[in-house]
Amino acid sequence: MKRKHNLLILLAGLMAFASCKKDNFDPPGSTFKGRIIYEGEPIMVEQNQVRFQLWEPGWGLNGAIDVAIDQDGSYSAVLFNGNYKLIIPKNEGPFMTKSTGSPAKDTIMINLQGSQDFDIEVMPYYMIRNAQFSQAGGKVAATVKIEKIITDANAKNIESVSLYINKTTYVGANGNMQIQRKDSTVNAATDLNNLQLSVNIPAITPTQNYVFARVGVKITGVEDRLYSPVQKITF
Repeated sequence: MKRKHNLLILLAGLMAFASCKKDNFDPPGSTFKGRIIYEGEPIMVEQNQVRFQLWEPGWGLNGAIDVAIDQDGSYSAVLFNGNYKLIIPKNEGPFMTKSTGSPAKDTIMINLQGSQDFDIEVMPYYMIRNAQFSQAGGKVAATVKIEKIITDANAKNIESVSLYINKTTYVGANGNMQIQRKDSTVNAATDLNNLQLSVNIPAITPTQNYVFARVGVKITGVEDRLYSPVQKITF
């Protein structure tokens, strides 16, 4: 009985030692950050709704590291140094991925040795150009030009364009990112070179004399909207 008791103490000690050893690993210390871009311009999306994955080969069945894109098209993740496969899952974002010549299509190989800035180049279906906002008479007005980027067999139409306003800097189609919106259906007669929208500014509690605005584009068959930069409107 005593021998069994001593054996249990020895096993507990070994487990505690192993646990302490595991807890003493240094935390990840390299920052991997950048933007989703097209020809140097960031692709604006809805906050945390578009993601890519980082896979680190050689760790058995470990899952992917999910990295969310901020609404200004930027991302940031703190990682261990190592080799990673960067993959944008199918149907993520208002864009198509690019083949990089890597062994697997649309996989970007990343060798992380210390903090690194890395912009991810993609092909957006459209780009929002020259977004201009103004306010008058209790309304926010927006004028934008929408440029079609993908024009081959992969091209897609636009369902609608929306103007959103919110009390905070986070603005988008999600219900908690808007206090008012105006949707405009797009058809063959719509002039995408001079698209205009306006929306009433509702009563805001507590009172503030500003809102934040941006335009979003819903592309046919694409869940994630394309957005203009957020702009503060003071009235």
